Amino acid sequence: MTTTGPRLEEITPANLDAALGIRVRPDQEHAVAPVVKSLAEAYVHPGVAWPRLIVDGDRPVGFVMACLGIDWYGDGSDIRSGLWRLNIAAGEQGRGCGRFAVDSVAAELRRRGTERYYVTWHPGPNGPEGFYLRLGFRADGENSGGQTVGVLELDQ
Repeated sequence: MTTTGPRLEEITPANLDAALGIRVRPDQEHAVAPVVKSLAEAYVHPGVAWPRLIVDGDRPVGFVMACLGIDWYGDGSDIRSGLWRLNIAAGEQGRGCGRFAVDSVAAELRRRGTERYYVTWHPGPNGPEGFYLRLGFRADGENSGGQTVGVLELDQ
C-alpha cells in the first residue's frame, strides 16, 4: 500500500537499513551526527531518546530524534525536551520534510504536556540556524558544547 505525504515511523528491523542509509549533504556533515550514532545514543538512553524515520510516500527521506525529559545539568534542576537530531537526506531537502519533522516533535511534546521545545545547532556556514529561526525558535543566549541553544514556547 502506498501512502502519500510525510509520516514518522518507529525504527524497526524492517526499516533499520533505510534509516542508516539517510545521508545529509557533504557540506552539512560537520553539523549533524550520522544516523548510526543517533541510534547508538537511543540504545543507551532508553526512555529519553525518541528516534523516528521520516518517510514520504514509500521513500525514506530523513531521520529525527527527540529527547524527552533529559536532565540538562545532571542535577535534576532543569528537565528539558526537544529536538536532539534531524537528518534530511541530501536529495530531499527543501521539500518540507524538515518542517514536518520539527512540527511532529512539537506535537509529541505537546501531547506529553511540555511547554518549551529546545534545539541546539552548530553556528556558522551551512548550519541550520536560519531554518530553526524561521520556524520560530529563538536563541536564548545559552551555549552547549559549542552549539547555540534555541527554544520555542509551545502553545498548549
